[in-house]
Amino acid sequence: MNAKTGKIKAAMLGAALTLGAAPQAMAEGMDYETVSDLLHLVMNSDRTVYTRMIVNRLANEEGVIKASEHFIDDKALVLPAQMFRFGAEMVAEETDAFSYSLLSLWPINKQNAPATPLEEEGLTFVAENPGENFYGEEELGGTTYFTAVYADVAVAAACTSCHNDHKDSPRTDFEGGDVMGGVVIRIPIDG
Repeated sequence: MNAKTGKIKAAMLGAALTLGAAPQAMAEGMDYETVSDLLHLVMNSDRTVYTRMIVNRLANEEGVIKASEHFIDDKALVLPAQMFRFGAEMVAEETDAFSYSLLSLWPINKQNAPATPLEEEGLTFVAENPGENFYGEEELGGTTYFTAVYADVAVAAACTSCHNDHKDSPRTDFEGGDVMGGVVIRIPIDG
C-alpha cells in the first residue's frame, strides 16, 4: 500500500469513527490510541484546510471578508476555533462514544482552559515536546476515559494574528508553527 492509499484509508476510517463507530473499532481489536489518532487526523485535516484555504486566504491574504468571533453580527467568517467547537457540539448531540475539545494553557476564552489535572498535564506536555502526543486515563463522573492530547499548532498567519491581537489574549507572542493549545479527545473505557 502506498502512502497516499494509506492516508485515504486512514481518513475513511477516521470519518467512520467520527460518525460513532469508536466502540465497534475497539471491539474489533483497534486500541484506544489508534482510534484517537485517527479521529485527530480527520479533525486536524479539516481544521487546517479551513484555516489555510478559507480564513487565511480570504481574510488575511485577499482581504475579501474578515473572520470574527462575532461572525453573525459582523457578517464575517467563523473563526477556526469556533468551527471546531461547533463540530464538537454536533458530535456530542449524536454520540457519547467519544468527545473532543480545543483547549489552551493561554485561552482567549476562559472556558477553553484546562479543567482537569490530566488536561493540564497533557497540554503542558505537547507544548514542551513538539511532535509528540500525550495519552492517559482519567475518571470523570464515575466513568474512566482514555484521554489523548494533540498539539494545536499555528498553521497560518490567521492563527497568530488573531491570538496576538486579541484584547483578551494572555499571550501575544505566537509565531507560525508554535503550539497554541491542544485538541483533547476522550473515549470512555468499557468497564
